[in-house]
Amino acid sequence: MTVKQFVIFLSAFFILISFSSTTYSQNQIRIMTYNLLNYPNTDTNIRNPHFRTVLSNTDPDILVVNEINTQTGVNDFLKNVLNYSSVSYSAGTYINGPDSDNAIFYKTAKVNFISNVRIATLLRDINEFKITDKIYNDTLRIYAVHLRAGDTSVVRRGAEIDSLRKRTNALPAGTDFIVLGDFNIYSANEPAYIKLLFNDPVNDGNFYDNLNLTGTWNNFAYRFYHTQSTRTRSFGDGATGGLDDRFDMILYSGAVKNPGGIKFIPGSYVNYGNDGNHFNDSINKTPNSAVGQTIANALHYASDHLPVYAAFEFGSETVLNMKVIPEGLYKISDNMLNLKDTVKIFLRNSALPYQRIDSAVSVIDSVSFISALKFRNASDGNYYLETVHRNTINTWSSGGGIQYKTDSLKSYDFTDNVSKAFGNNMIQLGTNFCIYSGDVNKDNVIDLADMGIGENSAAIFLEGYAVTDVNGDLITDLNDLSIIENNAVNIISVISP
Repeated sequence: MTVKQFVIFLSAFFILISFSSTTYSQNQIRIMTYNLLNYPNTDTNIRNPHFRTVLSNTDPDILVVNEINTQTGVNDFLKNVLNYSSVSYSAGTYINGPDSDNAIFYKTAKVNFISNVRIATLLRDINEFKITDKIYNDTLRIYAVHLRAGDTSVVRRGAEIDSLRKRTNALPAGTDFIVLGDFNIYSANEPAYIKLLFNDPVNDGNFYDNLNLTGTWNNFAYRFYHTQSTRTRSFGDGATGGLDDRFDMILYSGAVKNPGGIKFIPGSYVNYGNDGNHFNDSINKTPNSAVGQTIANALHYASDHLPVYAAFEFGSETVLNMKVIPEGLYKISDNMLNLKDTVKIFLRNSALPYQRIDSAVSVIDSVSFISALKFRNASDGNYYLETVHRNTINTWSSGGGIQYKTDSLKSYDFTDNVSKAFGNNMIQLGTNFCIYSGDVNKDNVIDLADMGIGENSAAIFLEGYAVTDVNGDLITDLNDLSIIENNAVNIISVISP
């Protein structure tokens, strides 16, 4: 190998390594809702240390708050609570609505804020906060609500949810969204709650409740799920009466519930500070087995609501370890590839018209012949695998397809049996079966057209990572032409269902 060839080889190699290193594991983001109780107020400076205690121990990546009333309040909470010790958070755009407002804060290292859109109702605004995560750039819409309070406002809460559902019903199918905040809902039989969960067959703008509690909620049986009120005596502001209502919730869309894309992590939903032993009592009555006395006191004095948080996984992936050998790259004597190379795999429906559902790109290891492919969009089902490589014949997996299940490691080996390719469309080299090389123009057949392209490149001894370099030695010459010619004589072509 000449110096020039070696430099070209290193360039190609590091491009492949760089590509491989940009894959990530799933990215978990904790999202919290918290009613701040008329913030700011005359006692703000007294409550700020208590908020700091709560927030430092819950450590949300995204915090959506209710009852924040001014831009000054947003600035104060950001500076004197969230960023008091270190600057980690930013605030999204604030909209000053006609009544008590909502705001969003987020960790700048993990989240990008995109927009805040006002959804007007007869009382308070509902806000659509749109964010993306830093790693995968997955988009999540977060709807913040603070519905009308009181037993006599059942119909009004239902009307507010009508405004929300009008918005979510108009979203494209498969959109990831959640709703959170202070719903002021007392029962699963309330119109507002029923409308939130109603699964309209025409659209998928409905929500799902992780807890799925039936009947009336403000009773002893549901004591572990109550979030209001943290106190039994009146001071400053806020409701009294002790914990007996499930007002604060986080619900999510079908796209978040189902596999693929952003998803809710089971077991991550927490009504922070509720140990189930404070029904109709103040949260800081000794003992509190959930958080201890210091945090219980902070929850008691900061607000009349408990915060609620849950974790969501961005970049959800299903890994397929696929073993495949491009014929031209394979060196039988060393049982390895001359060059690591990229391969793209499509998951295709196993029934007509065999639509491409998902795809993944990875690097074929030169020793193990395995490429770790990460799929993010396909749901459970039966699929064909279609291999796409820069100069090989696209090769489909065996008849009938493979069973694919999200969130579980899968493997498929093209190399151990010719029947692993649809129509036995592979060549045996040594003990391994390989996909045919030589389709340099990617028209699904190896023929004279490929020979012509190869001859033109070989005539000038084209160097580098080129489609005509079939054997991976970074120069196009007679060795590459012989592989192309052997397959062109037999007019090797794609065989598919």
